[in-house]
Amino acid sequence: MALTITDECINCDACIAECPNNAIYEPDQNWSYSDETVLSGTVTTPSGKEIDADAENEPLSDEFYFIIAEKCTECKGFHDEPQCASVCPVDCCVPDEDHRETEEELLAKKEWLHGA
Repeated sequence: MALTITDECINCDACIAECPNNAIYEPDQNWSYSDETVLSGTVTTPSGKEIDADAENEPLSDEFYFIIAEKCTECKGFHDEPQCASVCPVDCCVPDEDHRETEEELLAKKEWLHGA
């Protein structure tokens, strides 16, 4: 499953540099699927939805750092554990119960974001 950042976040900035998928954004920051990925233009997500990878999307929070679940792979294929959770000083990077995925799905998402 993807991770999420709780409202206990102190906006310390420790997690952003650790995310290999650029799935973590600052409060009030627009985001796109193409940020730091190979995605560009119209693409089909692993779930079959067609999106514009370059489109700027509204921030998910204007108060706390946030994770884009569709870009989070729990660091599968990069690290043995989610790096945001390992560096968070207040333990606010937690599993997102609304986005459950198998290891195979997370690895497929990694390949989708970064290529083979």
